[in-house]
This record gives sequence, C-alpha cells and structure tokens, in this order.
Amino acid sequence: MPAQDTTPHFQDARQLARAIRERKLRSRDLTLHFLDRIERGAALAAYSVVTAERALAQAEAADRLLDAGITLGPLHGVPVAVKDSVQWEGTPCTGGSQARAGVVSTETAAATRGLAAQGMVILGKTRMTEFAFGLSGQNPTQGTARNPWDATVARAPGGSSSGAGVAVAAGLTPLALGGDTGGSVRAPAALNGVVGYKPSSGLISRAGCLPLSDTLDVLGPIARSVGDARLLTQLLAAPDVDDGATLALPAARFTSLRHTAARQPGAVAVLAPQAWPAPLTDEALQTWHAAQGRLAEAGFTPTAWHPPASLSFARMAEDNSLVLAYEAFRYFGALAEDASQPLWDVVRARIAAGGRITQASYEAALLRRQADMAAFETAMRGVDALLMPASDQAAQALDSQDTRHAGLGKLLRPANFLGAAAIALPAGLDMDGMPCAVQLLAPAGGDAALLDCAAALETVLSPTPLQPDLSAWGL
Repeated sequence: MPAQDTTPHFQDARQLARAIRERKLRSRDLTLHFLDRIERGAALAAYSVVTAERALAQAEAADRLLDAGITLGPLHGVPVAVKDSVQWEGTPCTGGSQARAGVVSTETAAATRGLAAQGMVILGKTRMTEFAFGLSGQNPTQGTARNPWDATVARAPGGSSSGAGVAVAAGLTPLALGGDTGGSVRAPAALNGVVGYKPSSGLISRAGCLPLSDTLDVLGPIARSVGDARLLTQLLAAPDVDDGATLALPAARFTSLRHTAARQPGAVAVLAPQAWPAPLTDEALQTWHAAQGRLAEAGFTPTAWHPPASLSFARMAEDNSLVLAYEAFRYFGALAEDASQPLWDVVRARIAAGGRITQASYEAALLRRQADMAAFETAMRGVDALLMPASDQAAQALDSQDTRHAGLGKLLRPANFLGAAAIALPAGLDMDGMPCAVQLLAPAGGDAALLDCAAALETVLSPTPLQPDLSAWGL
C-alpha cells in the first residue's frame, strides 16, 4: 500500500476507486486493510458476520481483471458492507434475530448481485435491530453495535441499519448498504455523523431481502459523502422483474441519477418549525440554528415552507408506524405469538401490536398516503428540496424499554410515508461531542434534484468531515 495512503479508511469510495484504477492501490491490499480494522475494532460489534475469504477472492479477481484492462464499474475493487437482511447465498442471514440463528441464505439478493457485478468487494453483513423494528439500533439478544463517538457510555448507534452506520463512521468500510422503512438508513447516519440516503420507493430492487413492510421498505446507502451515496445508488438502481415496485417507475427515474446540475440557493426551502413532528432539545436546537447560520453565510437562506393543512408531518409519522406494524405482523406475527421464540420483548410487543390494527384502519392509512403524496408533490412545486431536522437530539444512552429515541422516528418516518427521496447530512456536534444531523426531502422521483442540493449543502453544513476519536477502540 502506498505510503501516502496512510488513512484509506477515511477516504471517499470514489477516491479509493480512482487509486485502484491508477494502480496506486491494489484491491487486495485495501481489502486486507479493512479486514484488519474490522478485527481490531471487534468491540464495536458493527458486523454480524465477516466474509473474509470471499472478500479476498473478490478483491483478487478485481485486481486480475484490472490487470487485463477490464473494469466492471466506477467502484471496481472497492469494499462495501451489507445489512444482515440483504441475502447472500451461503452466508448467514438472521435479520438481527436469534429466531433465525443458523439460517444460511440459499439465494442472493438482487442488490448483492449488483454489487458483485460492479466488481465491488463485500466485506460482510452488518448488525441490525431485530427484524429492523426500531430506530435506536438496540439489539440485546444478538448484541448492539457501539456508537464509536463515545467509548465510555453505550449510546444509541441508530437503527435499524445500526452496524452499517457504525462501520462507515469508524472506517470499517467505505460504504454500506442498509434498509429504510421508517428512517433506518438515516437514523444511524444521523447518530454517527455520516451520510444516509433513502431513495424514492422503487429505485433499488428489494428482491432477496428479508421484508418488514412491502409498502415502505427501501434499500439505501450509508456513506462518507453525498457523491458516494449517489454513485452507489446509481449503480444499483434498475428495473427488476422480481420487485414490482421497480417496474412501476418511468425509465427517467433511474437515468436522471447520472446527471448532476448546479442548484441555486432558492432551490431549498426549510420546514417551518410549527410543522415539525417533534420538538428538539435545547442542544439540538442550538445546533440547528448554527447550521442555519452557516447556510446564510454561504448565501443559502431557505424560505420557510408551510405545508397545506391536510399534510401533517406528525400524523404521517403515526400513519407510517400503522402501515409498518400491520404489514410486519403478516410476516412475523406467528413468531411474536410463540412464547418459545427468543425475541426481545420490546420487538415482540411491537410486532404483536400490528395484529391489533384493523384492516379498515390499514386501508384508510393507505388512502391517506396516496393523498399525501399528491399534496406534497403539488406543494413542493418550485422547490427542489425541503430542509428539516433529522433528529431531535444526539445519540443518548441506551434504555431498556427503547423509548428514549422516540422523537427520532417522528422526524424520519414522514419521508417513508410519502415515498419520498430523503437524505441525512451531518451538521456539527453537540456539547458532548456527539453528531447532529439535518435531512432533506423531495417528492417521490425527485432524487436527482435532492442529491444536487445535498451536494451543495454538505460542506456548508459540516465544513470539516466528522471523525470520531477511535483510539479507545484500538483503531
């Protein structure tokens, strides 16, 4: 490994890919570097399984192809990690639950195939909340990933893609693929100081992934930069006959990701505080105002955006939970009702609650969803992205009943209910030195414009990339 690449684990994936293409770095050497960090940082519990032998075989194949003048994609040879719910034939897929302990996948998810087809190197599967049912990231039955920003207090890593957020923040992978049904990509990104992007529904095939909610499930990247998140999504976004949601989209939804455009300051509006679905703590509010100040200094002065009366962000958050719980019960209700199954009691109760929701209530929520999506698209005409808080507070100490981060869900879930494109961006640290974040939303299909806006704002919101002190973790 070249001497100048002393910290490749904190470089963007695109930088690493360029170094590989220019023969300054071998994929095998880079893969070994990350595997070594994963082993030394085992106390972070970011991975549920490390596929070292497979990863090295993929890296060596990537190097041989490059030596022969063949590049499979723009991230050829770059390592990546995938959430434990994303299947890869021959590897464990527990979905974060001891109820699936020992289950080995007999199929490979479309997204996993897509990563391999691009010449990427899959380091392993990352830890997650049990059955993706929770945003704090807590998983007492399998082990909870540790938020790397505090080596003393076990704080929330964000969920359900908890290990993915920790792995990127701690430099245990350049990129990770997670899932977002009620904020599960943006929550770990927000609490770990990295970027988490939830594409519009249907952009990335979910075929071969363990489901939670057919209506709401979306796959999305966690990355160190907006550019990396955009590129990984671009490479995976495609119609797939095995996921009908991808077939319902016009071709332009997929191809538009390839084209960037400069966005004017007026392209972004800010959700009026009166419409926030949850209040912020005093510290989070200070961070929010500081971020607004940096935007103003850079020439971005977003105008206040007031939603139409029918579009309550608090109500949409509740409706998202209703739809999620109703559909999750159809998948996991039998497990939750079987007292012999080793489920965390908190998750068991959440699943069981879905069985008490009537079909009429569920269908009414789906009708409201269609109306809300149309109203949001209409109200957002002339605005490319809507800025609002991503979290009501920074990561707090874990609590046994998992109620301390309820506000996080209230802020993140409306985007899922709207089928919207949404991205969480780092926005500084609180007084305890813990990351805070904001998010941008755009109507379904507005991914390209959203990402353009996010790219324009990311260095303003966080002029210096956030990196935790990892010395206590042996890194």
